Amino acid sequence: MTFEERLKGGHPNSLGNTIEIVEEVLHRPSGFDELFNCYFSNDEVVRLRVSNAMKRICKARKSLLVPYIERFLNEISKIDQASTQWTLAQLFLLLQKDMTDAQFEKAKQILQHNLATHNDWIVLNQTMDTLGRWAKEDDELRGWILAHLERLSSDSRKSVAKKALKTIDLIT
Repeated sequence: MTFEERLKGGHPNSLGNTIEIVEEVLHRPSGFDELFNCYFSNDEVVRLRVSNAMKRICKARKSLLVPYIERFLNEISKIDQASTQWTLAQLFLLLQKDMTDAQFEKAKQILQHNLATHNDWIVLNQTMDTLGRWAKEDDELRGWILAHLERLSSDSRKSVAKKALKTIDLIT
């Protein structure tokens, strides 16, 4: 049975077989490419679970994701699904030291676009977290993000407003 078949079904908010598949990939890294390609499934639950798997694998064995940075930047970033976008914010933070300068700039642009255009609360919170950390060292980014943080600090969703205020405190 393929990874995609094993990631299908069950309650959409459950992890299904994600943990089991992560363990398999960590023990048999040659399976990483098959798992990565599950991002292109027509099933949004599969894409949600593969995003969760990528985060877990990155934390356990980041070296498996490094050769795929270009694909995350150029292919996965175009998937219009909140779970994919919030996972990218997390992965880009974890992979920052493994990116070239050009890759890092592209990651920044992707996250800036997401912060400016997305409305999903998790995408916003994860993106504020990553960009806020980066803005501590980047005056240009700090100037850009402050206007968005001001806007989001009055968001009706408490977690978004609170994250925006915390991020303002972090970078000012």
